[in-house]
Amino acid sequence: MFQDNPLLVKLKKKLHSKMPRIEGIIKSSERGFGFLEIDFQKSYFIPPKNMKKVMHGDRIRAILKTEQNREIIEPEKLIDPFLKTFVGKIHKTSNQLFILPDFPLINNLIKCTNKSDLSHNFKHGDWAIAKLTKHKLEGHQFFFAELIDFIVTEKNHLYPWLVTLSANNLKKESPILLNHEEIIFDDSISRHDLTNLDFITIDSLETKDIDDAIFIEQNHYFFTVYVAIADPSSYISQNSRLDNIAKERGFTNYLPGFTIPMLPNELSEDICSLLPNVRRPVVVCRFNVLLDGRILDDSIVFFMGWIQSKSKLVYDNVSNWLDKKIGWEPELKSIRNQIILLHKLYQIRFFWRKNNALIFRDRPEYKFYFSKDNLISNIIIEPRRIAHRMIEEAMIAANVCAAKFLSKHLGYGIYNIHKGFADIINAEHAVALLSKFKINFTVKDIMTLDGFCKMHRELNILSNSYLDARIRKFQSFGEINIYPDCHYSLGFEKYATWTSPIRKYSDIINHRLLKSIILKQPSIKIHHDVLININDKKRKYRIVKRSVEDWLYILYFNQKNKKINQYDAEIIDIYKSGIRARLLENGANVFIPATFLHFLKEELFLDKENGLVYIKNDIAYKLTDIIQVNLIDIKKSTRNIIAKPKSCSTLELNN
Repeated sequence: MFQDNPLLVKLKKKLHSKMPRIEGIIKSSERGFGFLEIDFQKSYFIPPKNMKKVMHGDRIRAILKTEQNREIIEPEKLIDPFLKTFVGKIHKTSNQLFILPDFPLINNLIKCTNKSDLSHNFKHGDWAIAKLTKHKLEGHQFFFAELIDFIVTEKNHLYPWLVTLSANNLKKESPILLNHEEIIFDDSISRHDLTNLDFITIDSLETKDIDDAIFIEQNHYFFTVYVAIADPSSYISQNSRLDNIAKERGFTNYLPGFTIPMLPNELSEDICSLLPNVRRPVVVCRFNVLLDGRILDDSIVFFMGWIQSKSKLVYDNVSNWLDKKIGWEPELKSIRNQIILLHKLYQIRFFWRKNNALIFRDRPEYKFYFSKDNLISNIIIEPRRIAHRMIEEAMIAANVCAAKFLSKHLGYGIYNIHKGFADIINAEHAVALLSKFKINFTVKDIMTLDGFCKMHRELNILSNSYLDARIRKFQSFGEINIYPDCHYSLGFEKYATWTSPIRKYSDIINHRLLKSIILKQPSIKIHHDVLININDKKRKYRIVKRSVEDWLYILYFNQKNKKINQYDAEIIDIYKSGIRARLLENGANVFIPATFLHFLKEELFLDKENGLVYIKNDIAYKLTDIIQVNLIDIKKSTRNIIAKPKSCSTLELNN
């Protein structure tokens, strides 16, 4: 009787309307409850019954209530769903289809059906793209999705790559050349014939898309360096179908065991590739390097040319020969001479950069090996050997030349920019940290290119990995811009890449600009949306590579039954909830929950800001420490590897 009383209903509505409303983002937990995050510091508890109405990541408006002296959240209105178009795995029971979204904290099996024009017969374990069409918080009884595309079956061993690429809306296949009439070589350009010179290329054994070749001469005063770069822009006209494909893709996408080229294979691996003993059109940069390593700016010349590479050399062979290991040797005296000259050039340029620009310590690189049926078989450290460094040094020098040439003649191009400490607050934090280690710089010092370089050269001498890692956290990220500016992390006033036009659309743009100067033709304009796409694709490819690697590590450890093995690991980040570390043997990232660091929560403090872990007020762990860990859980659903330290020891900050 009372529940039907109009006055009581009206009173309830009035009280309900006066309850405080707040807006935030849902954060789920593995135990059913969740939180509504208002900002980085404030959040409210959501009990399991209320979590059934929402999903992790949803932005909602909610009512703030108090139950049993505790503030809780009751979801009221959906503002922006986290799930829109997503990838997931099909679960099939009887004739009913469900899809489980591929997100770590979303465990909702969502009812689904095929889109009207999608005829694929989905099976249990298939991967699909779906679109969320019904949400419980919008008044529906259940969540519902529409399957809009099939990705791959569970039995196809390529699913880690194909699912990850689909999730990021990236291409999964090579571009197709419709017919050879799409490739029209511009033979109207006058080119210098350099086919008599002993150009060489050095790449990995399996490399087919060869885009750089080098020839060097030396006299008593300087080296004369010719860097010849493949010329795809002479085969691909601006705004053609192939050009638009390359523009949209932005880069060749290199993933472990799986490469998606920017250009059709016919171009990247044959027509444009600087294959040995084949005449190829190129853009050439010639410059002189003094014996102390300085590039003579007045000597920098760009021109069009023809070359014929005399040998396709392999990094490991060249490195072994220079290291005097028995085995491969150059076939010809002329090739031997080019390797020796390139090695000399590397030594003087490396020495010059070390003292006048910046040289950073190499980070370990890891190579993934696969069986014929695409199963992960091994992961090992691949050291960057002397031949890699020689080619890298020559390409860096050529890119510095291009940046100077474009700036002098045009004032714009595609430049790689790094602003160091772009934020004055971060610079202040860096200066304060440096002072604790008796390294004295002012904010004004380190916000200049010269001061930034001097600071890092001192850090390199000190060789304190903890301090180096902490300083890097204050630095800005690199970016690409149209106008020249400093590249602090390389130590150059300007830097523009042009040496990989087969693999990078930004380098094709710079080729067209260089050619407009060489041929005295009107230069092209760079549209802002092209710049946005290049930056976006660069970020996406980095994310996808890391995601695929995470998946492959899970499959690798499951196959090899590595859970009982002990590993050395480097601490790469510290959070309130635990430690992130990297296994030195194979590069896998592992997470060590705080509960595994010390058994008494009140005696444990994880200081994210300073990269330190305290136990009983003593420093137990710090950023970059090498610790021994055991793997205790391989979570395939979230692609997380959980580890536990072998022991806990107190370490001094200044070690």
